[in-house]
Amino acid sequence: ISITTNSNKNPVAQATTVFIEFRNMISTRLTSLITKSVKSRAFTSSAASSAKVAVLGAAGGIGQPLSMLCKLSENIDELSCYDIVGTPGVAADLSHIPSKSSVTGSLPAPGTWPPRSNDGLAEALKGADVVVIPAGVPRKPGMTRDDLFKTNASIVRTLVEGCAEHCPGAVLAIISNPVNSTVPIAAEVLKSKGVYDKTKLCGVTTLDVCRANTFIANSQGKDPNDVDVTVIGGHAGITILPLFSQVPGLNLSDDEREALTVRTQFGGDEVVQAKAGAGSATLSMAYAGYLFTENVLKAMKGDENIVQCAYVESDLTDAEYFASPCKFGKNGVEEVLPFGELSEYEQGWLDK
Repeated sequence: ISITTNSNKNPVAQATTVFIEFRNMISTRLTSLITKSVKSRAFTSSAASSAKVAVLGAAGGIGQPLSMLCKLSENIDELSCYDIVGTPGVAADLSHIPSKSSVTGSLPAPGTWPPRSNDGLAEALKGADVVVIPAGVPRKPGMTRDDLFKTNASIVRTLVEGCAEHCPGAVLAIISNPVNSTVPIAAEVLKSKGVYDKTKLCGVTTLDVCRANTFIANSQGKDPNDVDVTVIGGHAGITILPLFSQVPGLNLSDDEREALTVRTQFGGDEVVQAKAGAGSATLSMAYAGYLFTENVLKAMKGDENIVQCAYVESDLTDAEYFASPCKFGKNGVEEVLPFGELSEYEQGWLDK
């Protein structure tokens, strides 16, 4: 270390100057070392918190746009796409998007004798932190959600059996309709395998919230991003209950409240009819599924302010499963929150 001295200065003053320069130099050096150390630790922590998301039904009407949105997410490091057809092409297409996550596309194992397990599903699920399941047939004009049950129940059962075997600790986000039925089916499958955890099984009801926010904002001349309607109950028809009374500053007539409530409840029918047999709500559902997944991942990474509605096991009402606000944490649903005071009108719907 070389420090310049001046022979014309008083020796005491010169010594003091040398000491100050030396102290400043050491302080600068220590600050640099500490900064490098902190950056190193931050990088290591970030690498350790890498997230894998699996989308089951990734080649479908919901699955493709949902997978694209997930590919764009800064919170996802690995995206695995699974379906019975088309996923290699979907994954190849998504892989051209310049974002940080890797992407793979898996199909069921080809037919063999003797029969063997579904290697493609296993590959998609191993190491997954969140599994989003939009697989199943869509609604068509004249179909009720109960009609969907016959087909979609068996699809969800098979996929959840795979989750139980290959990623029992993952958060499962069920989109496949009818959610009021597919979530309990998933729970029973997980219980039969000995891996059920009520904090990790959710029915995605985010689209009901999106619709309520959009419809009320449009009617009141507000920005939908400035509105947050709590939607409770289930995810089918009159089981969907938007709590407009809890939104500050609303001035609704009885007719307006009724129209907005019913439109939120039957928003899916509106899309099915508009598509004239060509499908159901796919793009908006994909967006809602993406929002839900993003929030789950943010909570897993330490964000302590994630509250969103979900259809989960609950003791808030007599119903075993019920949609209400839930606080999410590092391991899934941390707390099922009360839904607050209802208006007389809303209580009437809940009693139904």
